[in-house]
Amino acid sequence: MSGVWVFKNGVVRLVENGAAASGEAVRRRKALVHTASGQVVRSYAELESELRALGWERYYEDPALYQFHKRGSLDLISLPADFSRFSSVHMYDIVVKNRDSFRVVDI
Repeated sequence: MSGVWVFKNGVVRLVENGAAASGEAVRRRKALVHTASGQVVRSYAELESELRALGWERYYEDPALYQFHKRGSLDLISLPADFSRFSSVHMYDIVVKNRDSFRVVDI
């Protein structure tokens, strides 16, 4: 990945080579992939079933969040209730806490 770091409106972004000259940022969409099956996670129902299989339990206390906790660890995964707001930050959080089970790819 090469480009230029641009600071604008208090936010730092990496602008890819071609977009740097035109002033437009190239935005790549990301997807969370379950490594064992090779399937892209397209809903919280799919994600929840995969996380349950890995020993994660869902918390139902806050309706604004999907939260998962794994017994015997301090890890907590917190996701927005609306799947359309599920971003790459949330995907990487899941990958870090489940290194061999998920990965993030460009689509």
